[in-house]
Amino acid sequence: MDLNGKKAAVLGIGKTGLATARFLAGRGVRIAITDTKPVSAWGEARTALENLQAELTFAPYGPEILTGVDWVIPSPGIYPANPILIEALRHGIPVLSELELASRFLTTPIIAITGTNGKTTVTSLTGEILRTAGKKVFVGGNIGAPLIGYVDGPQEADWAVVEVSSFQLQWAQTFHPRIAILLNVTNDHIDYHGSFAAYRRVKESLFAHQGAGDLAILNADEEATTFLRSRLSARTELFSSSGAVDCGMFLSGEKLVHTLPGEEQEEYPLGMIHLPGRHNCENVMASILAARACGCDPQAIVRAVESFQGIAHRIQYVGEKNGVRFYDDSKGTNVGAVIRAVESFSQPIVLLLGGRDKGGDFQTLAPLIRRRVKGMVLFGEAREKINRVVGGVVQTAIAATLQEAVDAAYGSASPGDVVLLSPGCTSFDEFKDYKERGDRFQEWAGKL
Repeated sequence: MDLNGKKAAVLGIGKTGLATARFLAGRGVRIAITDTKPVSAWGEARTALENLQAELTFAPYGPEILTGVDWVIPSPGIYPANPILIEALRHGIPVLSELELASRFLTTPIIAITGTNGKTTVTSLTGEILRTAGKKVFVGGNIGAPLIGYVDGPQEADWAVVEVSSFQLQWAQTFHPRIAILLNVTNDHIDYHGSFAAYRRVKESLFAHQGAGDLAILNADEEATTFLRSRLSARTELFSSSGAVDCGMFLSGEKLVHTLPGEEQEEYPLGMIHLPGRHNCENVMASILAARACGCDPQAIVRAVESFQGIAHRIQYVGEKNGVRFYDDSKGTNVGAVIRAVESFSQPIVLLLGGRDKGGDFQTLAPLIRRRVKGMVLFGEAREKINRVVGGVVQTAIAATLQEAVDAAYGSASPGDVVLLSPGCTSFDEFKDYKERGDRFQEWAGKL
């Protein structure tokens, strides 16, 4: 990709936008950068941009930024229906995600992980396994460091383990992972993609540029996998928590069985996994398949899995008060994540649901709530919508804010119960992100 003498429009001044601007500046690209916030409110981001050795323009937020540009690089959260992007496409100006731009300059082989739920866990665990096995690893993408920042350096890792969101894949054209993992696809981000079918197509595009020498890792327990597998050029391996597979990994009693044609079976003890829930058994299997494909030793895999304690805000134990245990699943921003969180517990649950809705089908939660949940507290912008759909399935309370919801949940809980924040919604009505929401939940639970 020839950058010499080119001009790019960068939309968004967050972590991804800044890393993209830094990368482009280092290659002599002229940059026009914009954000929905006025320039006067950019703060440290403005200072960082002004320190770049580049021909840089702070542009108004609108189609005018497109004048004379060769590409548009939007931050991941910018919707496809954004007027700037629509105008760019109308005039034939390519729109590239930061992921796509980075991949065109990447020399390190990629392990790419996507899915509605579990991708942060699998990305983090896969990175830990590879490190334990003695490999040099970059871990980032949709979590932590943007891939473009790694590409801007010496690229000394043996593998780049990259979490990939559907937002990033939306504008990817040639992205080619050596190992690609699709964990699951459930109803999510309909407000962004327009339909579940469109969302699934974008997720499956992860495999579009793989060839026979690449590996695709798929969830055998998803109905759509059989058809997807038949269409892929890469060789495929499956994981399953419900039955044996012909090539890949599956749960059998108290062990995980790894089986490949022509090779001796391997067995891993289920007891090495310290994360709650059947879904985390699936996450571990996906990570092991990737790690074995990278040549990691089984003993190193077991050591890494045994020491892995999960990620913050994903069914994270917070503490206990008068026999009531609090768990933070603030990262559970869709209905599928709520299902996985609820299914992780055998104790009675007081469930905190709410935030800003993004088109979730809460009706599908009703049977599970009836079976597994003692009571609910609904909070935030989506509280009335959720209440109309599943309120009354069990004892239900309404709270305007998360802090009020924490107090109400504890007030309705008994010794032996679990208070579970698994909101099924984004945090943007009250907080800047799911991390802040989880931190505040932990703070308010701690004060009890």
